[in-house]
Order: sequence, then structure tokens, then C-alpha cells
Amino acid sequence: MMEYKVVECKEIKIVGVSAPASFITNKDVTPQLAKQFMPRLNAVSAKKDNYRISLQNYNGFNLKTFNPNTIFEKWIGVEVSDFVDVPKEMQSLTISSGNYLVIDFKGSIPEFMQFWQHIHLKWLPKSEFELDSRPHFERLPQSYSPMNSVNEEEIWIPVK
Repeated sequence: MMEYKVVECKEIKIVGVSAPASFITNKDVTPQLAKQFMPRLNAVSAKKDNYRISLQNYNGFNLKTFNPNTIFEKWIGVEVSDFVDVPKEMQSLTISSGNYLVIDFKGSIPEFMQFWQHIHLKWLPKSEFELDSRPHFERLPQSYSPMNSVNEEEIWIPVK
């Protein structure tokens, strides 16, 4: 049985960089965004913690119409307490309040992809939860690196 918790979130503020992506191009877009963002991470002054955010804004993710070519907005950033001093070349995003299903994951990037598919295509449709239309994201600790064979991260899935 999969372990999870439901977290009731107030509004979440993100500062970072974004670009259009699809499930096919995400493996290329994500590292490009990280290369843009990570050298400028310290320019973000209102960080709430030391986690990085890898975010997918699907604009209404629907499992029934799932298509690997569907374009969504990919973000790399951090959670902030306010938007008072957003660095140039960075953007801001506000996620409305609501519940998130939070799952701790430990494994490789290919294992993450399999786990993500299992959650969305098999587990969620049989669960008591319904996907909400807010962004999905992963909280990555400072130790996270795509070069690691095993990483730990939190998967945050919007539910209602």
C-alpha cells in the first residue's frame, strides 16, 4: 500500500523560470530551465526554505484525454514568502489554496517516471481522490541532483 498524507495548503508563491514542455520534451526542457535558474538561485531573497520546486502547470490535467504531446508549463523555482523583489529574468506564479496529496519518493529518475505513471494512471482513479486543476510539483532537497543514482523528493498532487 502506498503511503501518503493530505496537506491543506494556503496560497503558495513560486519564483523561478518556465518554458513550454510536453511529456516528450520534458526531459530536455527541465535541465535547460535548471541551468538558467540554479546559478541565480541566491538572487531570490524571500525563499521560504532550501527546497527547489520542479512544477508542472497542466492547465487542467485530464487522464481521459492524456496525450504525451500535450503542452504544459514547466517551472523550476523556489517557494517564496512574497513577490517584493523578483529578480530580472524570473517569473512569479501563485498557486491557489487547496489540498495536496503528498508522497515521499526515493529512487532513480526512471523509477520516478514509472511511479508517477502508476499514481496517475492506476492508483488515483481507484482512490477516493479526484485531481484538482492546480499545478503539480515536486519539492527537491538541496541534496537532489540528476546525476545521483538515487534521489529523495516529495511529490505534491492537487486533489479535491
